[in-house]
Amino acid sequence: MNAGFLEIDLHGKNKYQARVAIDAALRRSSGVYRIRLIHGFNAGTALRDMIQEEYLDHPKILRLISTSSGVTELVLREL
Repeated sequence: MNAGFLEIDLHGKNKYQARVAIDAALRRSSGVYRIRLIHGFNAGTALRDMIQEEYLDHPKILRLISTSSGVTELVLREL
């Protein structure tokens, strides 16, 4: 983990487990600029879709950045 960045590997988790992990990360996000969620790009599309639906309008998140490499970043603050 880099200073100001938190990385969570969601491989093998279902939507509920992923949501619990993301919510826990958001609760302890003091001093964090971005949370990188690694969900994968084959079976991870269900998690990607859940992240976009559930966290797009979250009050702590400025924006979401999705990449084609199976990663979604939650931008909490600008650097």
